[in-house]
Amino acid sequence: MEDQSKLSGRRIFLKNAASIAAVGALGSSFILKSCSGDKTPKVVAPTFLDQAAEGKVLKVGLVGCGGRGTGALFNFLNSGPGIEIVALGDVFADRIGRCRNQLKEQRNVEVADENCFTGFDAYEKVLDSGIDVVVLATPPYFRAQHFDAAVRARKHVFMEKPLAVDPVGARSIMASAKMADTAGLKVGCGTQRHHERDYLTTYEHIKSGLMGDIVGANCYWNQGQLWFVNPQPGMSEMEAMLRDWVNWTWLSGDHIVEQHMHNIDVINWFTGKIPSKAVGFGSRQRRPTGDQYDNFSVDFVYEDGMHMHSMCRQINGCANNVSEFVVGTKGQSNCKNYVEDLQGNKLFEFTYAEEGSDAERESSGVKNVSPYDQEIIDLVTAIRNNTPYNEAELCAKSTMVAIMGRISAYTGKEVTYEEMMNSNLKLGPEDVSMATTGVKAVVAVPGVV
Repeated sequence: MEDQSKLSGRRIFLKNAASIAAVGALGSSFILKSCSGDKTPKVVAPTFLDQAAEGKVLKVGLVGCGGRGTGALFNFLNSGPGIEIVALGDVFADRIGRCRNQLKEQRNVEVADENCFTGFDAYEKVLDSGIDVVVLATPPYFRAQHFDAAVRARKHVFMEKPLAVDPVGARSIMASAKMADTAGLKVGCGTQRHHERDYLTTYEHIKSGLMGDIVGANCYWNQGQLWFVNPQPGMSEMEAMLRDWVNWTWLSGDHIVEQHMHNIDVINWFTGKIPSKAVGFGSRQRRPTGDQYDNFSVDFVYEDGMHMHSMCRQINGCANNVSEFVVGTKGQSNCKNYVEDLQGNKLFEFTYAEEGSDAERESSGVKNVSPYDQEIIDLVTAIRNNTPYNEAELCAKSTMVAIMGRISAYTGKEVTYEEMMNSNLKLGPEDVSMATTGVKAVVAVPGVV
């Protein structure tokens, strides 16, 4: 029988674009439920580590102490023993203070005063604080710069998506990803669907040919209004933007990039392809701050003629939908937990051990671990086992696809992926400080009168 540790190393990260799921180390096998009758063979698939592999203590530092950054630290602590949180950095001292308080109150973890750094150069000080792994969770505008510095400092990285807000930033991430590979560094991104056990198992069934070749796709992130922060007395222009970053295109990329990229990325993953061009539209109707759109609708087209319809919206009181859907020559799937034939008969359905009937729980045996924990379990395991693991380039490509859709909607033009890969578009000011003023931020208007 093939050595399981070697097999798990190969499964940690599959570089083929059609197999980019970070699966984690393999253990014993489990039997998945089949919904199509006794004549259909039961599918044997790998299980997943509920806790990271044991190994050396890893010292972790955080750059960007907002909600998601702080949450990532808890995901590291949840991944298993041997994790130390040793450094924090943020532009704002109050965010560092809130993060420290949560670590102390919830996990009795204390970060020394001398390892807490404020200012736009805080990332450099965190990287120089003796850490092994850095978490990059600032507004996406800063991601390319911080990732480049982390790789040059020879640190393993976990960074939140999206990885850029413009083509220049996305290409920078791709270049740094190659440098990370050369240095033997492990890099995880915040595309947690690649670590959800239902998505991964459904992906394996689709890849096996259960629904034939994928010939069409849809993806959605329609939800209510996201959070916003109004300027307060005493705030500089830059502070007001940074505290309200998710509503400004130069800081977030707009919500098609900052949020809907998740769904676009799933279609790229399941098809193993990148769209070659896009035509889209959108509008701004309700947003109270910033310069972004409230909604986008984009037709992405692939080289082989396949279309993906992408739709996202952030407006209260409307129909919500966060999902993906693919259609094949022999069936269709929601990418998450089922495959059915073209008549709607289930060919495969995934059930977690905590869900369904007693018989379903017994046949599944798959624990529902938070994908936010799982992606860190997989990263820590790769670091300790020194197995290949780098999600950055593929995540950067999905980010670039979302940017392509945004630019098409903003301009009303057909935009190609090749144009994105050659574009010199870079958003935001050249120099960012609390004294920076006059940042160009206007709502895009497509077409001509």
